[in-house]
Amino acid sequence: MTTSFEALLPGTERALLHRVAVAQSEGRTPSFVGAVVRDGALVWSGSRSCVDGHAPDADTQFRIGSITKVFTAVLVMRLRDEGLLGLDDPLERHLKGTGVGEVTIAQLLGHTGGLAAETPGAWWERSSAALRPELSDVLGEQPFLQSPGRRHHYSNPGYTLLGSLVEAVRGVSWEEALRREVLEPLGMGRTTVGPVAPHAGGWAVHPWADVMLPEPSEDLGLMAAAGQLWSTAADLARFAAFLAAGDERVLAAASVEEMRAPAAPAGEGDWEASYGFGLQLVRKDGRTLIGHSGSLPGFVACLWVSVEDGLAGIALSNATSGPSVGVVAADLVRIVAEAEPRFPEPWRPLPEAEVDEELLSLTGLWYWGTYAYGLRLGPERSVVLEPLRGTGRGARFRALPEGGWVGLNGYYAGETLRAVRRADGGVSHLDLGSFVFTREPYEPKDAVPGGMDEAGWRGL
Repeated sequence: MTTSFEALLPGTERALLHRVAVAQSEGRTPSFVGAVVRDGALVWSGSRSCVDGHAPDADTQFRIGSITKVFTAVLVMRLRDEGLLGLDDPLERHLKGTGVGEVTIAQLLGHTGGLAAETPGAWWERSSAALRPELSDVLGEQPFLQSPGRRHHYSNPGYTLLGSLVEAVRGVSWEEALRREVLEPLGMGRTTVGPVAPHAGGWAVHPWADVMLPEPSEDLGLMAAAGQLWSTAADLARFAAFLAAGDERVLAAASVEEMRAPAAPAGEGDWEASYGFGLQLVRKDGRTLIGHSGSLPGFVACLWVSVEDGLAGIALSNATSGPSVGVVAADLVRIVAEAEPRFPEPWRPLPEAEVDEELLSLTGLWYWGTYAYGLRLGPERSVVLEPLRGTGRGARFRALPEGGWVGLNGYYAGETLRAVRRADGGVSHLDLGSFVFTREPYEPKDAVPGGMDEAGWRGL
């Protein structure tokens, strides 16, 4: 039986609340909500407010800004999984007349399309959408800053294009597609394109005085797919569970895992962060976090998920600047991971049907030249190849229906591993993308490319 704990320990809860209190105080924000998800369930939420007795809770809406992009990316991945488009398709194939149609859908998802970060004209987050009634108004006369596919450059107009792509392929509005295909299946009834009470008001806090100014709340129009949504800690907890494990009603686990893989190179000097399909990826405190941050005038938000730890941290605030929500969300994950580390699953033998003598005969020691490797069996007839001494490239391999295995990670991702047999049926060697693995290092009887020196091994 899997050990599961729903409630956090009192000491852990106090540490979490203390982190939120420090964020609200030092960040000088009217209110701050934090939440933690463990193994798919919301296990803690807490808040602080400048108004005594009037703190928001996990059901209070905040604007979540660019976290909206993750939802848009999910809608696009659904279209791909249904065969309605391909990620390498040029945009023009499905959305005509944009003037940037050579950009691929994958490049838009990973912000490598070469498009500008913002729209021309007035600051779109703080001005009427009526100023940008058409995509041409969003893109401007010079939409490209560099050649598509060359580097990561965050682009809000790029996600506007993806929202319009969803509408063109689905034949319904982006909002309707989102509600029907993502929000309703995941039970996210408090995530909406406009505020629904109870919701926080957005504020600007003066940088040099303890005074505030209300921020406007504009409808973003065509830019909605890049940052329109309002949500709650409780709803984002449900979304975090989906990002960790997938949900067949919305997107299969394999497709969500594909979104979590780096799709764009790290920026110059930035080797701790990358971007997938609609997801930011960072390394912090020794763990990989996936999710997104978001900001709009009056609000900042962040959602981080550590799939390995089974944890997610959520931070929401109603101030234009001040609290470092990305740091706080990561800290909430760290606090729980360190105070209450996840129990590993109990070791269990493989199911009888997944093991046979032929597979067992392949396990153990193999050599690529003089590099020593170990091969062991995994679930569902998979295998793992691991370097045993010195440097080397290890990988996991999934069994193929026709025999052999395909690499799942690292250098050998997509490469084929197969057992090559002699005429008598015994295994001669392993072939991995033309690399030969033998049972002994450079034995004359083995099929070593280039042959062997006839004198064999020798001393100095």
